Amino acid sequence: MKFVDTHTHAWGADTEELPWSAEILPPGWAGSYTAHDLIADMDTAGVEESVVVTTPMYGRGVRANEYTMRAIEAHPDRLWGVGLMDFYQDDPEAVRAALRRVVGHDRMLGVRMHACLRYEEHSTELDRTADWILDDELAPVWDEATAQDAAIFVFPKAEQLSMIETLAGRYPDVQLVIDHMAFPDETTDPDEEPWTDFESLASHENVAVKVSSLPRSSESGWPYEDLWDYVRHLTEWFGPKRLMLGSDYPWMDDWATYEDCLSWVEEVPFLSARDYSYLAHRTFEDVHES
Repeated sequence: MKFVDTHTHAWGADTEELPWSAEILPPGWAGSYTAHDLIADMDTAGVEESVVVTTPMYGRGVRANEYTMRAIEAHPDRLWGVGLMDFYQDDPEAVRAALRRVVGHDRMLGVRMHACLRYEEHSTELDRTADWILDDELAPVWDEATAQDAAIFVFPKAEQLSMIETLAGRYPDVQLVIDHMAFPDETTDPDEEPWTDFESLASHENVAVKVSSLPRSSESGWPYEDLWDYVRHLTEWFGPKRLMLGSDYPWMDDWATYEDCLSWVEEVPFLSARDYSYLAHRTFEDVHES
């Protein structure tokens, strides 16, 4: 079966020509994880295509997505991209232009909002109730995303799901994709609020969810059975047609192999072969290629 990994990362060496503006690396990691490395891991795991999500190490400026775009151009049949940008600028037209620059490449799918992190050039500090994504000042971002048919990829914690529902209703023509199923952790329960706010969020047809980064949330190890109730609920609320799989590799390297990040889904008893096909590639194709 075809497999599209909807969430990976890749970055080059720290060079004078394309320097890291901050050393933000996976736990225990040193050095680069290049597009060539990613393609090699994809080939080993039987993954046909992947989405490279720009890392914060390159900042939010004009060249933030340079490596991601170079990776796509080097592997145009295998890789897609999601970029970063500066959402807050003095001139609203500059914000619009920044988004157009990101999605000007035909395999760049949209931009990412680190909703659960304090808004900074290099966002790393957790703020699980941050509400900056609701700022009226961000209206040019949403308006331009509508005009460009670009997706907004939101990385929240569960406490922010109600904010995302507000945005989904406010901007119904913008495709929203929730990263890492709102990153469940020891503070969330799959049967209780705020994580169950996903149920009302599912009423908005412009929202899809990445079932990704499970090894980092799990305490049970592969195949991560302690997270299956989260997956079950998402399947009930959104249906498989709005769920897509992702690894978050190599950020998972401290917890799991690349193959483990994806193969767990084959063990889940409540997912049919049809469900699996949507999570593996059909949802991605419906959301981003239609």
